Amino acid sequence: MKAIRTEIPDLLILEPRVFGDGRGFFLESWNASEFRSAIGFDVQFVQDNHSRSARGVLRGLHYQIRQPQGKLVRVVQGHVFDVAVDMRRSSPTFKRWAGIELSEQNHRQVWIPPGFAHGFLVLSESADLLYKTTDYYAPEHERCLIWNDAEAGIDWPLQCAPALSAKDQLGLPFNQAEVFA
Repeated sequence: MKAIRTEIPDLLILEPRVFGDGRGFFLESWNASEFRSAIGFDVQFVQDNHSRSARGVLRGLHYQIRQPQGKLVRVVQGHVFDVAVDMRRSSPTFKRWAGIELSEQNHRQVWIPPGFAHGFLVLSESADLLYKTTDYYAPEHERCLIWNDAEAGIDWPLQCAPALSAKDQLGLPFNQAEVFA
């Protein structure tokens, strides 16, 4: 596994070794030892999630203010623009974002540590995301940063207005959002 640092040092792109031939391909999507080497510490994942969305769907930007979740995200079908925003006030990269294209073709994964808001925009006809989390989903602690927050200034590759859930339409701007210490 190759670990690539982003402009936000705690956020990593992980590229697995892919072995392919005329029959298809094989890759190791999870290896605890290699992951520990890549991020520098042990992580215990407690939940696996699968999300399917249609073209133009924008999900997020979600985070849990208590029981914060680290996420290891990958796309197994389709193509998305995946975004993480640093919500940690004490971080030198507070309010900064990084966007990473994840697709079934590039096999990339992204490690999003606890303390980040996460979202994605589907660029293909549909997309299936699989992601592991370091803590359980806790709806009472879930928060949503509005996808088009001016302070974050995310440059989404939009072709038209995104399809948002009712919950995501009610996301808060940074100046009203709860953040981590």
